[in-house]
Amino acid sequence: MSPLSDNLELLTPEFALTGLAFLVFALDLFLPEGKKRLLAFVSIFGLIALVVVSLVMLWDEEESLYNGLLAVDAFALFFKVFFLGMGIAIILMSMDFVETRLKHQGEFYGLLLFSILGMNVMAQSRELLTAYIALELLTFSLYVLAAYAKDSDKSNESALKYIIVGAVSSAILLYGVSMVYSTLGVTKFDDIAIGLAQATNVSPALWVGVGLILVGLMFKISAVPFHMWAPDVYEGAPYPVTAYLAIGSKAAAFALILRFVLEGFVPAAERWEQWQLVFAVLATVTMLVGNLVALAQKNLKRLLAYSSIGHAGFLLAGITVLSATSDLPSNGVMFYLVGYSITNLVVFAALISFFNMTGKEEITDLGGLADHQPFLAACLGMGLFSLAGLPIFAGFTMKFYLFTAVANEGFLWLAGVAIFSSLIGLYYYLNVLRQIYIEPTPTGDNGGDWLEENPMLAERPSWSLITVLASGAAAMIWLGVYPKPLIDAIEAASRALMP
Repeated sequence: MSPLSDNLELLTPEFALTGLAFLVFALDLFLPEGKKRLLAFVSIFGLIALVVVSLVMLWDEEESLYNGLLAVDAFALFFKVFFLGMGIAIILMSMDFVETRLKHQGEFYGLLLFSILGMNVMAQSRELLTAYIALELLTFSLYVLAAYAKDSDKSNESALKYIIVGAVSSAILLYGVSMVYSTLGVTKFDDIAIGLAQATNVSPALWVGVGLILVGLMFKISAVPFHMWAPDVYEGAPYPVTAYLAIGSKAAAFALILRFVLEGFVPAAERWEQWQLVFAVLATVTMLVGNLVALAQKNLKRLLAYSSIGHAGFLLAGITVLSATSDLPSNGVMFYLVGYSITNLVVFAALISFFNMTGKEEITDLGGLADHQPFLAACLGMGLFSLAGLPIFAGFTMKFYLFTAVANEGFLWLAGVAIFSSLIGLYYYLNVLRQIYIEPTPTGDNGGDWLEENPMLAERPSWSLITVLASGAAAMIWLGVYPKPLIDAIEAASRALMP
């Protein structure tokens, strides 16, 4: 790897993505109201082109840009393609919802593209301030998107809570960065590892700084006890934004945590062992609290919020066992992120379709869905089975792979807690399935027939949602039966980070 390279050509996908976002904003000014749907297609085809450009230009590239601030490697390429593909799916899921329920479509898609840019830079960052700036680009876009349903009091309230908690967590993270710099004099991940390894008498300020950085990052992934914002924000945000929060922001934050820990902590083996217990405790509490509190939820969004918290705990268990001698834990975390994201895309696509038809988001509102929308019910059922970790779906292989990695690294008790937490999750996922397949169709709001009051429930989902549902369900089964091609790509990405 070249120690210093300023080859701007390697950042072509980021420059092109920025241009695409500005193009969408500009087109929004000129397109008449009836043609705004074209902005979604411009965004989708632009992202598809960027996937191709990224693969062609960056395949087998190993460079460190701007004296080590950004990495162009297999790990960054893997997540870049992943984020771009996820953006395509989110836009497809959002088209009908945005067109009928939100205003200013161009701004919605433009902000979505800018947030993907932030994710891409987060996965490439090898230095704390660069990572912080990328993280803020992502979160500022999400603040606006969470409040995008301006006519909804719930959306405005959730966005306000998100901004307040997000600002506090960003301040904590930035203060931690300043304390690390004040003690070590560096902010690059590999230099931090060298400083930690060589330090004989570690200043308490250094550990406080590292702790504050981790607290800031734990807020971003909604780990317990820094999870208080997630249920309210998930419930109040527009449905496609809730899906994006559950999938995109979590995956981007874990991509950053993976690089930070593997490049900044793991090489300092003795110091990393001191922090493993902290991560293990965070993972345990997050898994148990997320899944136990989910049992009491009645709202679908809040249920998925606590489910997301529980899955963050599983991922933290994988972070706990990262090591310099085995790439199995990092492979497990990355595979889990992909499988979880695909599964959640299917679940949210089905729920968005149901919401478009009925405007309902309570668990009891799903009663009799299988009678009126069997395809929708089947996709939602497969997604819930996958989240629960049942064969033959992606959820089973991703949990098996990750829990095996945790057990192999000597944390057998942590793997046991993860399995127990999964069993708790199975209960509330099956409760949703009971509503779909066993409970009768609920009575309408005015005491009349449910179908008469919700005539759209008799219609087929839109082609864009069917595309996401069908392709996502196929991908879930493929990853559950034959994940080897994805594992090969993940292993290549993981090797780029191994010290």
